[in-house]
Amino acid sequence: MTHQARKRFGQHFLSDLSVVDAIIHAIDPQASDRMVEIGPGLSALTQPLLQRLDRLVAVELDRDLAARLRNQWPLERLEIVEADALKVDFGALGAGHQPLRVVGNLPYNISTPLLFHLMHWSDQIRDQHFMLQREVIDRMVAQPGDGNYGRLSVMLQVRYRMSHLFDVPPQAFDPPPKVMSAVVRMRPLPSDRLRLPRDPSVFEALVAKVFEQRRKMIRGSLASWVRWLDWDALGVAPTARPQELSVGQFLDMADALATAGVTNLAARSV
Repeated sequence: MTHQARKRFGQHFLSDLSVVDAIIHAIDPQASDRMVEIGPGLSALTQPLLQRLDRLVAVELDRDLAARLRNQWPLERLEIVEADALKVDFGALGAGHQPLRVVGNLPYNISTPLLFHLMHWSDQIRDQHFMLQREVIDRMVAQPGDGNYGRLSVMLQVRYRMSHLFDVPPQAFDPPPKVMSAVVRMRPLPSDRLRLPRDPSVFEALVAKVFEQRRKMIRGSLASWVRWLDWDALGVAPTARPQELSVGQFLDMADALATAGVTNLAARSV
């Protein structure tokens, strides 16, 4: 049975076996792992994963592909969650089990929202291996001073240690996308390295606000809230641009605002 890739789902099916082998080698699945695959598609990763795993959970939105998978694998080996991954409770998938391992060739049109969605369960996840647009991965792993460093970098690096593993060319897919792809490894930071913001909503709003105008000095971007920020105590230059600040400095600024009782940055924006 053939399956026509559906543009509305952002489907590009991995077809290069050497790339499949490289991904499986990077994941190194063990039989007892509790693993979830997002977007199994035509089983390019599903099949080799099931050769290593006792059981796999697959999240698939396309009902035709979900039906195809049900016909290929018995329920005791492959559990199909037919749903939009952006609406899946990944915590429930791992309830009562060891930490989840999450893998997938993610649809590029939902990759960033999905990465943020998964952050809700980072304390229940062991690692994540994803195929994404390389441009997105460049932003995920970028460091201060890098032109790719931005909101996505800061928001993910506060929770994860990430590695760009290798690139994947368009011809590895059917149909080929118009962009270069890459594989990223995401591991939640251990408790002794994890520092969460005092008020996550303030942190999120602060990071979003300053990167709206990334060429602007942060004292200008934060004009409505500068009276709550002691630049010297924070060790932050008010003339700095956002791409020059570390994740820790963003945390320090957000915590200072939260301590001062500033809880609604969006309402105070200029």
